[in-house]
Amino acid sequence: MTATPTPRVTIKDVAARAGVSKGAVSLAFNHKPGLSEATRDRIFLAARELGWSPSLTARTLAGSRVDVVGLAVCRPARALGLEPWYMEFVSGVQSVLAEQSSSLLLRLVRNMDEEVGVQETWWRGRQIGGSILVDFRADDPRVAMTERLGMPVVAVGHPSLTGGLTSVWTDDATAVAEAVRYLAALGHRRIARVGGAADLGHTAIRTAAFDEAAGALALAGAWQVATDFSGDAGARATRSLLTASPVDRPTAIVYDNDIMAVAGLSVAAEMGLRVPADVSLLAWDDSQLCRLTHPTLSAMSHDVHGFGADVARTLFSVITGGEGGSHPVPTPVLTPRGSTAPPR
Repeated sequence: MTATPTPRVTIKDVAARAGVSKGAVSLAFNHKPGLSEATRDRIFLAARELGWSPSLTARTLAGSRVDVVGLAVCRPARALGLEPWYMEFVSGVQSVLAEQSSSLLLRLVRNMDEEVGVQETWWRGRQIGGSILVDFRADDPRVAMTERLGMPVVAVGHPSLTGGLTSVWTDDATAVAEAVRYLAALGHRRIARVGGAADLGHTAIRTAAFDEAAGALALAGAWQVATDFSGDAGARATRSLLTASPVDRPTAIVYDNDIMAVAGLSVAAEMGLRVPADVSLLAWDDSQLCRLTHPTLSAMSHDVHGFGADVARTLFSVITGGEGGSHPVPTPVLTPRGSTAPPR
């Protein structure tokens, strides 16, 4: 017996659900004047409940900038320029945008309130067709913002942080546990982690996973230090960890990015400590930096370029009314190199 196909939801259905005309729905989604905020919100709610969004073709005819994708990043410009992860990520996003003859509108912001204002201005001004949201926090205000505006977005973050938005994410908790277990299997009983900004959601996930893994392995010592991801902060954290007496300091350190790991390698050399004979180092997000040091840095390898491409493809699917939901990508894989070995 052939199943009866589910009727396709149309703009007429949205109008009926919201108790308005089709023209009002068009005004709302094209961000044109003539409607009260209450009516706009009612239309967007009806569209979400029915799972409807305007097609890419319709929005193009209406004048919306579907050929531009927004990305706001809350990082200092100098720090972002030194961050290999973001460079690889943007490169992956751009590879898909080029296929779609689209462009990236990048903006650096100082805080979350500024980003919310920027995103809203972009969308209401029809400067973008959708946006990529990164660096999620707990109770992130961008979740409510996108629901209120009806703006197509893809969230780069774990579903526990992104409030039901379409998300693309990596399993940071599993990767952290793998890193700790690997170092423990080499014989390390005192392990530290130099983490990122404490208010970031993925930092909190990694912090909890590190504590859980260390507890399960009954390590003799487990330290965690929050930083701002910069090389200077990574160096300070490493120096603080390694100034303890040899019997009290960590014999292995995991870093939340490659820049801090490279800085940590320099600090170890400055203090006369050998890597990996005196201390093993492990970086997150493998990059060319990790392969240019001496010794080369062991790392949690992740195809960041491919990750960026997945995020861009998912956003175009959302813009054109495709499937949303949660899209996990492969967990970072541990790549041992010269900076890790059994403790002596």
